[in-house]
Amino acid sequence: MKKLTIYFAALGILFSMQAAAEISVVMHPSSSVQALSADEVSRLFLGKAKSFPGGAQAVPVNQDEGNPARAKFNETVCKKNASQYKAYWSQLVFTGKGTPPKDAGDDAAVKALVAANPNMLGYIDSASVDASVKVVFKLP
Repeated sequence: MKKLTIYFAALGILFSMQAAAEISVVMHPSSSVQALSADEVSRLFLGKAKSFPGGAQAVPVNQDEGNPARAKFNETVCKKNASQYKAYWSQLVFTGKGTPPKDAGDDAAVKALVAANPNMLGYIDSASVDASVKVVFKLP
């Protein structure tokens, strides 16, 4: 019984460490945008803004549904849980007022897309950041 308790305690620590991972919003390194505010990032991912400061077209990309980074991003930046986010976009799509960001996969897939396209904006675990992308915002 004691081994089972230790196992579940270790599992709890592992999950809390993953949930506490820092998330970075990233862009192509050649972008003229140096930083974005939480409000600017939220507006882009909620379809309320279509371009970056300076006027360049913005193409936000999400991680796949069920990904812990997506849940943290939606709750922290967009102020919506998974079902609220889905309902928000369902209403916009139904009324013809918007198209949600594409689901691009995991950290590696999002980073590869952003690194290859100066108009894309995505979010990844900060541990995955390298010279192929530029951090423009970090989740608090």
